[in-house]
Amino acid sequence: MSRVIHKFTRNVPHWQPRVVPVDLAEASEEQLEALQVTPSNTKVSDYVLVLAHDVETLKVRSPLFNAIMYDPGGMSRAERELGAIGASMVNRCIYCAAVHASRHAQLEKSEAVTDEIFAKGAKADLGERDRAIFDFARKLSESPSQADAADMAALRAVGLDEAEVLDLILSTALFGWANRLMHVLGDPVRKEETV
Repeated sequence: MSRVIHKFTRNVPHWQPRVVPVDLAEASEEQLEALQVTPSNTKVSDYVLVLAHDVETLKVRSPLFNAIMYDPGGMSRAERELGAIGASMVNRCIYCAAVHASRHAQLEKSEAVTDEIFAKGAKADLGERDRAIFDFARKLSESPSQADAADMAALRAVGLDEAEVLDLILSTALFGWANRLMHVLGDPVRKEETV
């Protein structure tokens, strides 16, 4: 028996798609070509295999995702993940919040920031730079107009330059779209634990 999850943790749940993913053994040449560039350049997830039903969109989506989240320069990888966490929490995307919190913890070699965020949300006790990044991502996700001049000033006050601010905006906006797409294509589920 499985249940849909409603709590934020770093424990990445299984994502149960509503649409049958493309079977790699039966994929067309066009689908296989589009699948060569996966978001993390590692394995192909069920989510990406569902997206492979629309080859043209996937051919654009994966390189865009990689460029925003993984390209060198600008904001650090961990800070981009923090933007993704802020957006995913606002959008209630349990799966994405878990994936990106896990990546953040791996990159930082510490679970302290994500533990604090998942325990206290907007009231988390964070360092100044993390606070400015998390608040901006959260406000931008709730309503873009909430991320105002004071928030931009806070980002600059903690040392973010224009390239880093743009990376934060892009990572946050990317998850505004990705979270919603993930919600309509499937659900995060965890098998019931037996006692």
